[in-house]
Amino acid sequence: MERRPDQTPAETADHTPSIAGMYDVYAGGGHGHDPDREAADAALRALPGLDIAVRANRAFLRRAVRHTARLGIGQFLDIGSGYLAEGPGNIHDVARDIVPDARVAYVELDAGAVDHNRALLDGDPHAVAVQGDFLKTGDILTDPRIRALIDLDEPVAVSLAAILHFIEDKDDPWGKVAELRDALAPNSALILSHAYVTPERTGTGPDAIKDVYRAFGSQLQNRGPDETGRFFDGFTLVEPGLTNMADWRPDPDTETGHPMSHSGVVGVGIKD
Repeated sequence: MERRPDQTPAETADHTPSIAGMYDVYAGGGHGHDPDREAADAALRALPGLDIAVRANRAFLRRAVRHTARLGIGQFLDIGSGYLAEGPGNIHDVARDIVPDARVAYVELDAGAVDHNRALLDGDPHAVAVQGDFLKTGDILTDPRIRALIDLDEPVAVSLAAILHFIEDKDDPWGKVAELRDALAPNSALILSHAYVTPERTGTGPDAIKDVYRAFGSQLQNRGPDETGRFFDGFTLVEPGLTNMADWRPDPDTETGHPMSHSGVVGVGIKD
C-alpha cells in the first residue's frame, strides 16, 4: 500500500512506520512507536546527521513564522504539522510572541499525531488540530473547523514544511500548491522547506535514505532549487530567496557547523 506523509500511526494492524512518528524520533520527541524508531534508526544510519537536518528545518520554520508575523500576518495554516512539541516553539507559540491573538490551524494526516495535537491544544480558542490530506486541498480549504478559525479573505501564512518531498510528481504537488495559493488573499505567505541532499552539499547522496522510506511504501523525492522554486509561482520570494536551511535569515545561535544543517531548499514567498 502506498503511503503519503504522516498517514496511519504505527499502532495500526499493519505495523507500518509513520512518517510523522519517524520525524518525531529525529526531533527527539517521545511519541514514536517501535516501528517508527526502528525505521528512524535505519534512516539515521543511511543518512548520518538527518536529526541535525530536522532540527535545522524546525529552526528555519520558527524564523519564517517570526518574519511573517512581523509582516502583520496573524493567521497560519500548517499542513503536515506532525506531532506538535510539548514545549514552546510551535507555530502558535512563536507567532504569538509578535501577534498575541494569532490563530493557527494544524492539519495532519496521521491520526495519532492529530489526537496528540488536539490534547495539547485543548482549551486554546485560537488553535485547532484537524485531520486532513495535502492531496485533498479542497477538503482542507472547506473544513468547517478551519474556516471557523481562518478567514481566507485576510492574509494567511501557509506552512508546507518537510511535506512536499513525500509527494510524487504524478500527484502534481505543484498543482496542489497552486490551489492553495489561489484560495489565499493577496499578501498571504507561503513558508516551504523541501529535502535536497547531494554529495556536494552534504557529503552523501539520497539513494540510501530513499531505500529506507521505499521499504514501507513512501517515495522520497530529492528536488533541487529549480523544481522547488516552481512551488513559488505567483509568490514573490523574500530575501534571501531560496537557500539551504541554515542560510535563511540565520539567528546568531543558528546551527551551521554540520553539513546537514545546510541541506534542503527553503524559502518564504508573499502572494502577488
